[in-house]
Amino acid sequence: MSVLRFGSGAPWESIVGYSRVVVRGDAAWVSGTTSTIDGSVVHPGDAAAQTRRALEIIAESLQRAGFSINDVVRTRIFLTDISGWEEVGRAHGEVFGDIRPATTMVQVAALIDPAMLVEIEADAVRGTGA
Repeated sequence: MSVLRFGSGAPWESIVGYSRVVVRGDAAWVSGTTSTIDGSVVHPGDAAAQTRRALEIIAESLQRAGFSINDVVRTRIFLTDISGWEEVGRAHGEVFGDIRPATTMVQVAALIDPAMLVEIEADAVRGTGA
């Protein structure tokens, strides 16, 4: 079974050596995703808006790889300040309220850019969604 790799065109993919989405069979893994547009952080200071943007990028990436947001079975949410858990959780729930993937939310010391407040990973299995 072959492995397919989908990039987003971000300049740091080749520097770090990663793909936005890796697919093998009916499974897909989405790399940590932040609230960026053309390499710039958007919604500085607003963790909920950053969560929404990261989830939009994840949904778009999954679609390019032949999956849907409904196929997501696991997310991992990394926050630089866990006190924002509820607003981030509510934004996550706007997308996943009916899907209800397994989810982890943890605080981290920092992300690559100090303006980044949230980073999200997602795993998907094709055909599991509603």
